[in-house]
Amino acid sequence: MKSLSEIETTSKRASRAMGFSWGISEEVGKSIRLLELFSLKGIKNLNEYFKARSAKKFDNLNLIVENNKTEKFPYCPIILGISFLDQIKSLEKLNMIRFNTIAYPLLFLPFLSRSSEIIGKRIYFKFDDNSFLLNFNVSIFSKITDKDCPILANNVEINFIENTDNFSEEDWKSLYKFSEETFVEETDSLKQGAAGAGLTDND
Repeated sequence: MKSLSEIETTSKRASRAMGFSWGISEEVGKSIRLLELFSLKGIKNLNEYFKARSAKKFDNLNLIVENNKTEKFPYCPIILGISFLDQIKSLEKLNMIRFNTIAYPLLFLPFLSRSSEIIGKRIYFKFDDNSFLLNFNVSIFSKITDKDCPILANNVEINFIENTDNFSEEDWKSLYKFSEETFVEETDSLKQGAAGAGLTDND
């Protein structure tokens, strides 16, 4: 079994050989490592994408807006991912971001995952009948994990999910009441033994 370090290094070098800068290649290496860590087919998709680059063209999108539409070719997932990661602080202010078509969307996924960690919000990624939930770069949830991800994503939507408690106020109060059983009533001896409670001042 290949180690995550081997996966990252080989993916980085292969990306450089395909004409990407070393900086972008390093980002690709991290991304493929992340996909394989989550048992998603990063190596397979990167291989297929590199083979397709010799015969097909892809659009590079550097400035992302609310609605993004390419007229001729699907967006390159790598350049799009780099752009998304670079602009995430401004992009999170938008309610929804749309793209009409992205090539090899699985390769775009880890950039969204890392963006989720940067802004501290979950990101919901949906295209056609497929969806992914990116959780702070800790996990990726999807129903298509065990099958091949499509090579084209159409009608893409990205939503930033505001952080809310996953429980009711009633449940919280009930649990907090249980926790109160561990509270210790403050006594004179506890006060004297507490940090900073000494009677001498050494300053």
